[in-house]
Amino acid sequence: MSQTDIEHIKQVYAEADLLFTPAEIEAAMTTMAQAITQDMRDANPVVFSVMNGGLVIAGQLLTKLDFPLEASYLHATRYRNSTSGHGLEWKVAPMIDFKDRPVLIIDDILDEGHTLVEIVEHCKAEGAASVKTAVLVNKLHDRKARPDLQADFVGLEVIDRYIFGFGMDYHGYWRNADGIYAVKGM
Repeated sequence: MSQTDIEHIKQVYAEADLLFTPAEIEAAMTTMAQAITQDMRDANPVVFSVMNGGLVIAGQLLTKLDFPLEASYLHATRYRNSTSGHGLEWKVAPMIDFKDRPVLIIDDILDEGHTLVEIVEHCKAEGAASVKTAVLVNKLHDRKARPDLQADFVGLEVIDRYIFGFGMDYHGYWRNADGIYAVKGM
């Protein structure tokens, strides 16, 4: 990336609207963790973080789950370097056996949800006893992959804007921003 492009990336962050502070995110994750613990504490689940976006939330959420679990990650995409989706492509398939066990999928955001739906369906087809989803952010709009699509555990809800931070990126950057921001004008 050129210096001009990096300057643009810096400018986007400088001009962005802060939607959720680190304290608000922390409170939402604590509430989510309590709900997940209540629901899954006796289940012996396998917990998968969806890369790359789910990395930040999973790293922090896992430390708040007060029950035995096995944790791993998976990396799937539908985009293959384009802007429109295709069939699911596994970059890293699930590496822990989850047959006949409950599965929890952790991701950063439920936007349209096509990839998340396919990951859930894959886990069910491979023999998971059940599959639940946890997302830090649910984006409010009517373009979901299915009209009834919702995550089982949601930390925050956000209006339909281009957001980044806390795992979500702006053109590959700012996953490391400690708040959740919306790009100015988007």
